[in-house]
Amino acid sequence: MAGLVDPFLSPALGDALAQWLAQLQALEGAAVNTIEAYRRDVTRYLKFLSAHRGGAEGVAAVARTTHPDLRAWMSEERSRGLSPRSLARALSAVKSFTAWAADRTGTDATTVLSARGPKHRRTLPRPLSEEGAAEVLTDIGSDAREDWIAARDTAIATLLYGLGLRISEALSLTGADHPLPETLRITGKGGKTRPVPVIPAAAEAVADYARQCPYDLTPGEPLFRGARGGPVNPRLIQAGMERARLRLGLPATATPHALRHSFATHLLSAGGDLRAIQDLLGHASLSTTQAYTAVDAARLMEVYEKAHPRA
Repeated sequence: MAGLVDPFLSPALGDALAQWLAQLQALEGAAVNTIEAYRRDVTRYLKFLSAHRGGAEGVAAVARTTHPDLRAWMSEERSRGLSPRSLARALSAVKSFTAWAADRTGTDATTVLSARGPKHRRTLPRPLSEEGAAEVLTDIGSDAREDWIAARDTAIATLLYGLGLRISEALSLTGADHPLPETLRITGKGGKTRPVPVIPAAAEAVADYARQCPYDLTPGEPLFRGARGGPVNPRLIQAGMERARLRLGLPATATPHALRHSFATHLLSAGGDLRAIQDLLGHASLSTTQAYTAVDAARLMEVYEKAHPRA
């Protein structure tokens, strides 16, 4: 982890940043992409402070950052085109690092920890209709060069919509997962494992692909194979969705991830419990699940009335 630290930081800050990132990865199970984003955001922040104050910064000094310093940093980030959402993420990373540094130096970091990020409108996902999702599952493999590739793409799309998997989770399955059991153990973001029930349609789609696949689906190798036998590039599935979307006249938001959104929304619309759906999706926060389930106000009121009947 230390090798990833920017060489332009002072040795003390470089060591502190490396230790903090290592702790996030080892003790909190942060995903690799999260570690990289935090490293990038905090490095930019620390380099800004050094330039802004005219000299190398120590760990304790960083924890004592003032409001004017923070405002200047946020202004700098916005001026280079950072969106409010990205800046809010960067500030979250800065706060986490500052709290860690303050704890180790006995410094009061209240100023940084109480700072508020920019307001941003949360963009809600746009799930497909039930008819649209069904059409995608039927169409996504229609232009494949070989029948087994068509079956592969159909199986992957069925896992996204039928089980609510992320595309990375579907592509991480190995030959050991075939035939699909009644319940899959899926390792998601942050290394967290969750049980996901397998619906018959998904098991059948994967079995159909496995029967046609020309490669041996050995336990230690990817379940889903590319044309030359290697792992499937996610971009291939995204491209397949793009072509299906154009053929079916679906909106540009009809992406592989939209199938996962659709799984959550349609399940809740059918009467599913929001917390149960949260567990199936592997969300740490219920608010994230609520954003996934784009259900109209009338449906939400119906759910509320059933949970809280009037006397």
